[in-house]
Amino acid sequence: MEAPTPQSAQDTTIACNPIQLNALKTAANILFNERKYAKAVVAYSKALQVSPTSAVLLANRALAHLHLENYASAFDDSSLAIRLDPGYVKGYYRRGSSNFILGKFGSALKDFEKVVQLQPRNLEGKKKVRECELALRKQRFEYAIRVPESVLVKVSDSIELDTITVENTYDGPRLGENHTVTANFVKDMILQFKNCKAIHLRRYAYEILLQTNLHICSVPSLLGKHITVCGDIHGQFFDLCNIFELNGEPSEDNPYLFNGDFVDRGSFSVEVVLTLFAFMCLCPESLRLIRGNHETSAMNKLYGFDGEVRAKYNGKLADLFQEIFCCLPLGCVLGKKVFIVHGGLFSKDGVKVEDLKSIDRFHEPPDEGPFCEMLWSDPCCEPGRYPSKRGIGIAFGPDVTKKFIIENNLELVIRSHEVKDDGFEIEHDGSLITVFSAPNYCDQMENKGAFIRFESDMVPHITTFNAVNHPPVRPMQFAPHIF
Repeated sequence: MEAPTPQSAQDTTIACNPIQLNALKTAANILFNERKYAKAVVAYSKALQVSPTSAVLLANRALAHLHLENYASAFDDSSLAIRLDPGYVKGYYRRGSSNFILGKFGSALKDFEKVVQLQPRNLEGKKKVRECELALRKQRFEYAIRVPESVLVKVSDSIELDTITVENTYDGPRLGENHTVTANFVKDMILQFKNCKAIHLRRYAYEILLQTNLHICSVPSLLGKHITVCGDIHGQFFDLCNIFELNGEPSEDNPYLFNGDFVDRGSFSVEVVLTLFAFMCLCPESLRLIRGNHETSAMNKLYGFDGEVRAKYNGKLADLFQEIFCCLPLGCVLGKKVFIVHGGLFSKDGVKVEDLKSIDRFHEPPDEGPFCEMLWSDPCCEPGRYPSKRGIGIAFGPDVTKKFIIENNLELVIRSHEVKDDGFEIEHDGSLITVFSAPNYCDQMENKGAFIRFESDMVPHITTFNAVNHPPVRPMQFAPHIF
């Protein structure tokens, strides 16, 4: 596969005008400081057309790519910056960050060691060296003690609910003696969350997760039902509540499908996922969940969910979440006409929906193949297939979408995975729609959110909405400092 190069340093170079270059750099920096990272990438690319050998511009664009989760593009830009200026510290730091996020801890360690070599007093560089060394030791230790999955003790099997009592001082919602999740319990739990309080960990949080686990493990890898489809929520609990205000709460007559990335980045991820799980316990037919690339252990450790669960509850609950995420279905077919998946399509032709049903989904995703691509791939405008700007999955063109639809007798592909200004985007000659349901993503993108309602006619009816206020807790509150 040959990568498109619309943003490479080899773009068509125009005559260098110092005044024009300074204006372009300033405009790009303003966009970056306003956290408009996609627009900043475009602006830095224009500046690089004037000054294609600027290591500073390349490193700045790399940082914008990192914020957009375009890890491969960030790696390429920072690597070129290093080639142009082997003593440029920020080039090594940005490439080290890209390598770390992609799980290449050894390469990341070399980059951060170079940072410290060039700047011996760089405290952040020293901290990153320690983090890489710790990640490598953990990786080697886990490899050394690995055991067959058949003999692993699941977290869910280690929890004995009957031995757990609820203290009299607990003033939150309670389940009855029959442990049934009721509508009143869900209502009271949501109110508890809106008041920035938790539910009882050692009883009710475990209860919800264990009941959810029993249900999710029994559903097929691909689902099918007329439904309202929501895209990424990313821990924006108060925007999730707004969706229910606009479109009604999940019920048997008003079912929802959430298309992955319920957690991470937003700092109310625990509240989001417990609410979704509780509705599933209340009425399994009311809600379906599809796995996204952020329902994975590695992403949760980097983007805040793991830290949030440990801060608000404990490590055992965090491990139980990971066990459940590994059981989530990977896609859905509505009315035999609409294919729904978090990321996108595949690196090879001839993939049939029936084949996807047989994927062993009950583990962390691999780095390649259909399982990985369903979580990570993105559409592009150019025909064909290309390496992904993210460094994992692929970029696929309109011809790939058309062929997949024809071969599987479908009419439409719905996916999420990318923020869109209007909350949605119709691409590939109308055969693919991206839906994203986290408005003003990370309190900075100023985008709308959207959801898609399908009735019996299988025609998509799109609703857009704006962000609502939330308590003053910043996004990524519980995440380690990555960049």
